[in-house]
Amino acid sequence: MGYFLKSYLHFFAFKVLILFYPFLISNVFADDLRIKINSGQVEPLPLAIADFTGEEGKANEIGRQIAEVISNNLVGSGQFKSVESAAFIAPPTSPSVRPNFTDWTPLGIKALITGSVKSINEQQIEVEFRLWDIIAETDLIGLRLSVDSQAWRRVAHIISDEIFERLSGDSGYFDTRIVYVAESGPQNKRLKRLAIMDQDGENHQYLTDGSFLVLTPRFSPTTQEITYLAYFKNEPRVYIFNLETGEQELLGSFPGMTFAPRFSPFGDKIIMSLAEKGVTDIYTMNLNNQEVIRLTNSPSIDTSPSFSPNGKKIIFNSDRGGSQQIYIMDANGRNVKRISFGKGRYATPVWAPKGELIAFTKMLKNKFYIGIMSPDGSGERLLAKGYLVEGPTWAPNGRVLMYFKQQAPIDDGKSSSVNLYKIDITGFRETRIITPSDGSDPAWSPLIPN
Repeated sequence: MGYFLKSYLHFFAFKVLILFYPFLISNVFADDLRIKINSGQVEPLPLAIADFTGEEGKANEIGRQIAEVISNNLVGSGQFKSVESAAFIAPPTSPSVRPNFTDWTPLGIKALITGSVKSINEQQIEVEFRLWDIIAETDLIGLRLSVDSQAWRRVAHIISDEIFERLSGDSGYFDTRIVYVAESGPQNKRLKRLAIMDQDGENHQYLTDGSFLVLTPRFSPTTQEITYLAYFKNEPRVYIFNLETGEQELLGSFPGMTFAPRFSPFGDKIIMSLAEKGVTDIYTMNLNNQEVIRLTNSPSIDTSPSFSPNGKKIIFNSDRGGSQQIYIMDANGRNVKRISFGKGRYATPVWAPKGELIAFTKMLKNKFYIGIMSPDGSGERLLAKGYLVEGPTWAPNGRVLMYFKQQAPIDDGKSSSVNLYKIDITGFRETRIITPSDGSDPAWSPLIPN
């Protein structure tokens, strides 16, 4: 385990030098290049992404791969479309060379991305890129990064985030990871392992070996740590997994069932539900002293709690009103109020990173849905549906949701695939995330720190 994590983190580890050149950053953006998204489908902005130029050999191939990842990220967001390179006029030979803007305008291109890759030594490369505004005939941003040559994919994600933010006005989400439960084997004897990958499904690795059952992994919002529920010798335990060291810490072994441990927004507590003597309530645990505080106290089933981004409120689902619904309360457990009043049952509420929305699972007429609503319960919208659709998790910018879908069992009643999907909150571009085996219970990381 330790050796794997050191190798995994070494792959991503790099020393970054970012130079924002004053003359490269425009203070005024062309209005046509700003994308404002509230609801509905947005016409994608046409981009040209040139292969990054470089020296002969490895650097050229890396440059092509970087451009490909940037294109996949931006096009995959649904906010941009990439013009086929076959239509290109010859792009500038270097990001420092100003393009002939009149050559690109007839193609309908609004922005051009150019870059270069140079070898510093056998282990390091220098990557540079610029984003050009074809309409205003100016450059919007330039970056130069000195990195380990093996970290080229993460460089592409960082550049994608810069482009996304500059053109959309919203923060990017590409330099992130997904932790999830990898599933394999027959339905009656399922092997479940903790796994992690980049948000685009690349750099996949397993974190546990499958010798014990794992459930509901969740990322810390402040550190490279994961909390999850595991069954060790049929006993439910809550663990903290440190991705930087590969070490695991047992937070508690509980005689009752625990569900969905989740970090507080400041990373100093976890919140979870615990069943004792047939009653399920919500508790917090202080990670500094492991003090456990009970927040709810009712004969109902209170579970799936999630803190608001400012830590002042908690949402959860409960059957205290006769059916499974979403409730909101103060962080100390007071002032409990129901917020879901639509038809059907509601579960697994998760607060959006900016606090303006709540994602949830809905069950209605033998169908499952992923939806969003405001924290007061208004504005409910359903985004995805299926035989079994559960476990929404937010991208750090609050623009995209990931979740898992289980297909209806086939004739033998034992085989049913489970896969990860993501969708924009406009309700368009539902995309399956390809994983080596089935996958469930995804959790989106915050942006990876440099």
